[in-house]
Amino acid sequence: MTTTSSKRITQRELESYLWGAAVLLRGLIDAGDYKQYIFPMVFLKRLSDVYDEEHAAALEEYGDEKLADLRENHRFAIPDNAHWVDLRKVTSNVGTALKAAMRAIESANSDILAGVFGDGEWTNKDLLPDATLSDLIEHFSTKTLSVANLPEDELGQGYEYLIKKFADDSGHTAQEFYTNRTLVHLMTMMLEPQPGESVYDPTCGTGGMLISTVAELKRQGKEWRNLHLYGQELNYGTSAIAKMNLFLHGIVDGHITHGDTLAKPAFLDPHGRLRTFDVVLANPPYSIKSWNQTAFTKDRYGRNMWGVPPQNAADYAFIQHIEASLDPETGRAAILLPHGVLNRIGEATVRKAMIDADAVEAVIGLAHGLFYNSSMEAIVLVLRKQKPADRKHKVLFIDGKKEFYRAGVQSFLSETHQQRILHAYQNFADVPGFAQVATIDEIRANNGNMAIPQYVTPAAPGRDSTPTDAVAAALVGWRKAAAAADGAVEDVLRLLRAGDAR
Repeated sequence: MTTTSSKRITQRELESYLWGAAVLLRGLIDAGDYKQYIFPMVFLKRLSDVYDEEHAAALEEYGDEKLADLRENHRFAIPDNAHWVDLRKVTSNVGTALKAAMRAIESANSDILAGVFGDGEWTNKDLLPDATLSDLIEHFSTKTLSVANLPEDELGQGYEYLIKKFADDSGHTAQEFYTNRTLVHLMTMMLEPQPGESVYDPTCGTGGMLISTVAELKRQGKEWRNLHLYGQELNYGTSAIAKMNLFLHGIVDGHITHGDTLAKPAFLDPHGRLRTFDVVLANPPYSIKSWNQTAFTKDRYGRNMWGVPPQNAADYAFIQHIEASLDPETGRAAILLPHGVLNRIGEATVRKAMIDADAVEAVIGLAHGLFYNSSMEAIVLVLRKQKPADRKHKVLFIDGKKEFYRAGVQSFLSETHQQRILHAYQNFADVPGFAQVATIDEIRANNGNMAIPQYVTPAAPGRDSTPTDAVAAALVGWRKAAAAADGAVEDVLRLLRAGDAR
């Protein structure tokens, strides 16, 4: 039997260890389904190893096995026959044993771990033979995933690595559970989450947007443990991964639930109304057709305040859900959406009502290729409940389609790209060829068309497409001076010609 090592695990070792499990599943299940089986096994191994670590610390303190096993000495309860050590002893019906262990742990920790292991087909031997599951168990047994060996941040980074690898490997399904983290980071910086605030993602996938707010506060050296995170996800398996992801990042106050946000929003106040949040980050499914438009026409939560979107595109149903979920004083949101929401005819009435409500603070156009297995360009729509006085009745348009770099077939935002867009958003001022502030009246005059080229004129050919404000101002000054000099020369020539004539 493979021995378990007890030493600090480097990030490179962790990545190799995690991906090695996926290699064992190659040829047995679709790459898009790897996550349903590998994530739960990693989480089960982590729980068992941390339990042992806590037991050892309590035993050293009390010198008594029974005292060391007391529930108050452990973050999670591990019932009999549900520990990793028990599973290594199983030689037949391994999937049945794994599933039983996972359900026992969920039941023993129902207040925080309900449904955390998902709904994988562990007992399907055609899909997962005993030999394969035994190989996976032995593979994961080669390292000890204790906090001492692998602190929460580092294991969380390993989970993020694995989520991205699965996105790379899983084809068209990647968009459903993974959003480009360089883009998520930009959206998070724009909204500036603060300690103690509530953060919500109505279509949270694996929880990456929620985790990004914690990471941003850590980066700034601010208190992050009192952030209140809420997420809802339609796919049951993906919602389970989001729960695990938050736990493995050390996030205690995280609330992830499974369900259809449009049909049955999960987070309500004591009066049955939508709960409101300080910050909303979201990447809703694009232009879905299979949603209940009829129910939305008489929505009990009042989410149709701007109107009812067409059946063939639910984007404005999600936008209005998010608007209704924003705190009346502090609420702000950044939403990834298809370009079509800015000018599609079928949504014109809803869009015009949104414009009249002065709900939109900014529209940011993005580069192609920022989404997995898709060359599409998208936008970030920024909503804010209480705009500063100098931004009221105005919208900032940013043309960021040239802000990207390529790595293989994928596009990303470098720190320079992020900062350029962020600074333009924060300054809320015109930048020639890049950003333009438009009034609500100007947008109305365009019949509610919010397409970015209507407002941001591209830089002239041959000119630097990314001038700074200082360079742009200097260029304007030079042109004025040159025109004045030309005028002076012409005056002199005119006088000389007049003298010759005399």
